[in-house]
Amino acid sequence: MLSAVPVGELVFLLIAVLFAGALAGLLSGLFGIGGSTVVIPVLYEFFRILGVPDEVRMQLCIGTALTIAVPTILRAYYAHRAESAVLGDVLRIWALPAVLGVVAGSVIAYVAPGVLFKVVFVLFAIFMAVKLLFGRDTWRIAENLPGPATMVAGGFAIGCLSTLVGVAGGSLSTLFLALYGRPFHAAVATSTGLGVLVGIPATIGYMIAGWPHQALMPPFTVGYVSFLGLLLFAPASMLTAPYGARLAHRLSKRRLEVAFGLFLVLIAVRFGASLVG
Repeated sequence: MLSAVPVGELVFLLIAVLFAGALAGLLSGLFGIGGSTVVIPVLYEFFRILGVPDEVRMQLCIGTALTIAVPTILRAYYAHRAESAVLGDVLRIWALPAVLGVVAGSVIAYVAPGVLFKVVFVLFAIFMAVKLLFGRDTWRIAENLPGPATMVAGGFAIGCLSTLVGVAGGSLSTLFLALYGRPFHAAVATSTGLGVLVGIPATIGYMIAGWPHQALMPPFTVGYVSFLGLLLFAPASMLTAPYGARLAHRLSKRRLEVAFGLFLVLIAVRFGASLVG
């Protein structure tokens, strides 16, 4: 498969992968999102060039992005914990339901067609773009966290949706906590902890879900997880994640939010066009 790849195009994609990995790590620490909204579009083009069939390409991107997110978010989590910003009581409530949500998402990944993952990712990108471009820190549902039943249901939903979108929980859990009155920095810090809890079982789930399609995958792949993608992305992501975490406690992020929101609009258009085409 690799021998048929144009060298110039492959070199360009390799450079893009390294750059995207560094940006993903920075965003992981800064916003608690795991950087997957940067990683997945680059992986999609990377695997397209390698000749991965369209019916399994998106699942491979998501499974690989979740795997890449684990070491990146782990470093961001330790950086946030050093700032004493993690809400440990929230993580304890969410741990089990989030993992159960991952199991549900992995089952869906096993049986669902590739187009479902594109649709979910486009909707997620649009949702996040609207939040970043038009959202306000003052938006609240309540000033305190909800009761145990809502927290458990929220943890399950975050685990399931994160597995389908490939974001390791950060974007959704940050929004949830912010809407219930938790400080933004504490919400981001706690989301990195949840990202570890979601990312590890989700990686295993995607390996299992993609096993029946192993013959369609590029080299160094197990199920829907590409260790080639991990090798290219993870070092740069891990290097920059602590810097993003430190910036999260020191900088006003409005301009970056707007820039990233516009980037997500472009990503939604790109994947939306692939659905139509």
